[in-house]
Amino acid sequence: MKKTPLNEVHRELGGRMVEFGGWEMPVQYTGVIEEHLAVRNAAGLFDVSHMGEIEVKGEGALAFIQELTINDASLLVNGQVQYSALCYSHGGVVDDVTLYRFDGDHYLFCVNAANTDKDFAWMEAALEDGGFDDVQLRNRSDDFAQLALQGPAAAAILARLTNTDLTKIAYYHFYEGLVAEVPVIISRTGYTGEDGFELYFAPDCAETIWRSLLETGAGDGLLPIGLGARDTLRLEMKYALYGHELSEEISPLEGGLGWITKLEKPSFIGREALRRQKEGGVPRRLVALTLTEPGVPRADYPVYAGERRVGVVTSGTLSPSLRVGIALALVEPDCAVIGAPLQIGIRSRKVAAVVVKPPFVRK
Repeated sequence: MKKTPLNEVHRELGGRMVEFGGWEMPVQYTGVIEEHLAVRNAAGLFDVSHMGEIEVKGEGALAFIQELTINDASLLVNGQVQYSALCYSHGGVVDDVTLYRFDGDHYLFCVNAANTDKDFAWMEAALEDGGFDDVQLRNRSDDFAQLALQGPAAAAILARLTNTDLTKIAYYHFYEGLVAEVPVIISRTGYTGEDGFELYFAPDCAETIWRSLLETGAGDGLLPIGLGARDTLRLEMKYALYGHELSEEISPLEGGLGWITKLEKPSFIGREALRRQKEGGVPRRLVALTLTEPGVPRADYPVYAGERRVGVVTSGTLSPSLRVGIALALVEPDCAVIGAPLQIGIRSRKVAAVVVKPPFVRK
């Protein structure tokens, strides 16, 4: 398994290490619920150095990115971030990504850890097929470590370690500055639904920044956070996880990403398949479900409307914030109605649930 630069630090802190996407990562330190609530109420620090970074440069960078992504990258200005996705020609999802614009000739994709090599190979093939001779594509994943500082106290903690005016970094924007005297890309983004930042920097500086943040934020309740709480936090916000809500078999229209699928763009890979799917009727819809009876839903559990099986759970948990079972599920379109009563098959019984308007936790 691959290891992040903080592997030994996680062990020192008592992190329980597991395999995730080919990486050895901490799933928890003190416990998922405690870590989850720390992020909701104070602040949490995540090692997300397993994520991949792919750079696009050159005069044709924007034209190439427009062909790759379903969102409209022409709307970006320097220093702005955009959530997007890459699709196969049949409309299934290669990956969901964030795109950083440094200038018109320089962009950086942040991609999911398990998909980095696949994404890069797919981009290389698209570059060759498209004849974009004025574009340079580089997998720079080894050049970056990444931390996520998330929670209501995140800005106050980070402000003590940087001269950058964080109030001037809007949501989904970034700035290149110093944190603990280390050059860092400071991005006001995250995967928790809380205010916070994702920090990109050289791997050999990871321990310096990690320890500086934990020390500086100790009085604010800052805790190290593992993958377990990262998953429950994103699920409470209905944020997609690749391999669950999105995949090669699940289109962005099915997986709840219609809002970033810009079919009005003249061309992008998968556009025609997605246009046909929208015109013909999307066969499945992603919904948020809250259990109205005791139970813990999990991925792959069946969803029923009475005796009829109408879908499948893609992600589920017992919400640490709400203390009830919550789930995301792909269901038949006629069931994707707020307030619709459904049931989730949990072992040998059907547990009552209701379709609710996401997110589960409102900030």
